[in-house]
Amino acid sequence: MRAAGGAALAELLRSPRYEVFPSAGIEDEVAEHVPSDVKVTVTSSPRRGIETTLQLSAELARRGFQVVPHISARLVEGERHLQDIVQRLHDMGVQDVLVIGGDVEQPVGRFASAFDLLTEMAELGHGLDQIGIAGYPESHPFISDETTVRAMAEKAPLATYIVSQLCFEPRTIDAWIAAVRKRGVDLPIYVGIPGPVPRRKLVRISARIGVGESARFLRKHGNVLARLLLRGSYGPGYLIQGLAPEAEDARNIGGFHVYTFNELERTEQWRQQAIRRLG
Repeated sequence: MRAAGGAALAELLRSPRYEVFPSAGIEDEVAEHVPSDVKVTVTSSPRRGIETTLQLSAELARRGFQVVPHISARLVEGERHLQDIVQRLHDMGVQDVLVIGGDVEQPVGRFASAFDLLTEMAELGHGLDQIGIAGYPESHPFISDETTVRAMAEKAPLATYIVSQLCFEPRTIDAWIAAVRKRGVDLPIYVGIPGPVPRRKLVRISARIGVGESARFLRKHGNVLARLLLRGSYGPGYLIQGLAPEAEDARNIGGFHVYTFNELERTEQWRQQAIRRLG
């Protein structure tokens, strides 16, 4: 790896975003293992609901963390519910959210997509500083590629950055970034990378959250797994090293969005070691 590429990666790793999902005691895990200058994003799932996301976000904000709740459009009941959500975000001091469509087959209200919700938020005058939208380097498990391309073009004017879903192949990410830029979307891109996590847990969770192609890649390519896995765990080093050329150009990668799978201690140890090695 060229020195410039390594320095660029180290700089990106100094200000990452850590994604966590609500679970018992996770607020204490964040407080113990995550530095306060690392943004913490909180997922929203059909099973746990937006209320759980907002409650954890409020607790983490109270403890001094920069918090980014995920707002799933298909879990928002209507305009009044959205107004309540936005007001609660302001009350807890949150100025950054990630708006997603959500994997619910039937919306609970009239917002069927992230674009629908973003449009309503704009009409309400949400007053938020930052709004992220999702990008898909690989095919979405439920939505056609043509639809995701069209959706990004619609959503981009209403957002300030993009977060990519998990992908384990640097060349696929490179090609996707190039395609996004070719379509004229110039929003900063936070590339989604998995933190170090036991292999079985990674494959199980990645299949559940909709990156089946990457999960199959991990299972089938034993020769690549030898580089990816460290003592039975996935090491993100292979992926970020492959992204070094993109990292040198700030127009291509604005930062890293780390899918921690709540393995916070392990993830933070890896990040600090990687910064020392690359820097």
